[in-house]
Amino acid sequence: MARILIAEDEDTLRTLVVRGLTQDGHDVMAAADGAEALEILGREQGRFDLLLTDIRMPLMDGIGLALSAARDWPDLIILLMTAYADQRERAHGLEALIHDVITKPFTLSELKVAVGEALASRGKA
Repeated sequence: MARILIAEDEDTLRTLVVRGLTQDGHDVMAAADGAEALEILGREQGRFDLLLTDIRMPLMDGIGLALSAARDWPDLIILLMTAYADQRERAHGLEALIHDVITKPFTLSELKVAVGEALASRGKA
């Protein structure tokens, strides 16, 4: 399966996403914000198949994280999540860097489908 990094500042959602993707057999690491996720990416030398990040987070938001990650690890698949329409609009124009934006709230089943499609897009599933 895939190696996935989750960046989500909401503890409950982060725990749910990690648990659900781990149950599908993925190797999952998690960060509470974009700065922590970028630190993990650097420490792990970008060895992840997928970055799943919330857009709205403290310290470094998901857009900043996506831009940095795409610059340093261009083969990394990036999937964004947000509950805010204005944040989704901020992701518009990043189509070359990101796979998709998942709208919150979502079910675990919807998330698993989105992750599967993102991984399949680059033959990582």
